[in-house]
Amino acid sequence: MDRLDCIKSFVRVVETGSFSAVAKELDTTQPAISKQIAALEEYLDVQLLTRSTRKLQLTQEGERFLEHCQLLLDAAAEAIASVGKRQNLVGKLRVNCSVAFGQYQIIPYLKGFLSRYPDLQLDLSMSDRFVDFLEEGIDLAIRVGEVRDPSLIVHRIGVTRRVTVASVDYFREREVPKTPADLVNYNCIVYSNLTTGNNWHFQLPSGGTTQVLVKGNLQVDSSNGIREAILSGLGIAVCPVWVLGDLIHSEDLQVILKDYQPISLPIYAVYRRGRFIPAKVRCFIEYFTNEFTLNPWVSDSIISSGNS
Repeated sequence: MDRLDCIKSFVRVVETGSFSAVAKELDTTQPAISKQIAALEEYLDVQLLTRSTRKLQLTQEGERFLEHCQLLLDAAAEAIASVGKRQNLVGKLRVNCSVAFGQYQIIPYLKGFLSRYPDLQLDLSMSDRFVDFLEEGIDLAIRVGEVRDPSLIVHRIGVTRRVTVASVDYFREREVPKTPADLVNYNCIVYSNLTTGNNWHFQLPSGGTTQVLVKGNLQVDSSNGIREAILSGLGIAVCPVWVLGDLIHSEDLQVILKDYQPISLPIYAVYRRGRFIPAKVRCFIEYFTNEFTLNPWVSDSIISSGNS
């Protein structure tokens, strides 16, 4: 049995806390993964893990061995990346992003990316919840908004401009608010995954910022849900322009408070802190950074030039 494969399985079992999760990742069976760990323990003549029905726990020897294994795998990947050609990237790249961002800003560019790297397998996980990198084996995630986890490295690849918007029908029997402070008198749709919640922040025409604590009878944890709620006339929302796309210019929607732009949010490519950046991660970041530069919905350069 290949000892390097056993070591890889051991590290992933510790990271995920699950034999079955690793078996699913490697497209094999749980008994096969258990056999690999048992073979490794037999070869080392030590017990690495204690198993119970509820959890796995490293022994003292297992903790020491894990540290060396992680260094070994990092070194092997770094050696391959240092001499490998980017055109020949192989293996699986696991990327996570929100459902809406994946739908509107990642998938449309994948044909070009996968054509450039035909031997790379991309596993795109789209979810509106924050995933655990270790448990779910994620190599790279795309995050909108500030990232404060010190265990993660972030690369800014774009920006999310936002607008304050509602359906035209919503304003048929209401006055349009003139300032952010007026929003307290309206039903506002809140995106619950944003850390600021119902505390909305705006740029002032004279410089500086202001904020208002809005209220409403609906909060949604999905950008696509916010979009549909706006179109259904349920209230006012602050929404990323890339979620609305060309609808932003349609007769069905009305962008309001144009002199008070909602604070833009950075778009980051995020990966675990380590000794080096895997080539497949680096190539994905470079590709989408270049593509987003030309994309008016997420381009950082457009913001920098002042053309909003």
